[in-house]
Amino acid sequence: MRFMVMVKATNDSEAGIMPSTELMAAMGNFNEELVKAGVILAGEGLQPSSKGVRVRFSGDKRMVMDGPFAETKELVAGFWLWKCSSLQEAINWVKKCPNPMPDVESEIEIRQVLEIEDFGPNATLEIREQESRLRAESAANQR
Repeated sequence: MRFMVMVKATNDSEAGIMPSTELMAAMGNFNEELVKAGVILAGEGLQPSSKGVRVRFSGDKRMVMDGPFAETKELVAGFWLWKCSSLQEAINWVKKCPNPMPDVESEIEIRQVLEIEDFGPNATLEIREQESRLRAESAANQR
């Protein structure tokens, strides 16, 4: 199972305040544990929402809205993509994680990633084959 593990933003992360050297070292050590355990597939920090946009869909219309966005606690400041055997394993890893925002209350959200099988019969054989081909091409592009 794959899980998206999202570090929620805080006022500091939205202000572009970078983590301390100590926190970066602690996160680097945690990431090293994840790599050695074969858990981590990807992970990145995100720039503040003031440097981002949202695209709102309404029928065939698209509206681009510039950041920053309200409700800081609902924003994502960084993420990992993990491969774990269960939600509980992902929770156990998050419990080992250094506090990503040590000076304020913060949260990490864990969400299981939908797999093609989860789409049931709507994922036809053609769609599954396309999905598989695109994953292979994407992996080749990352080499």
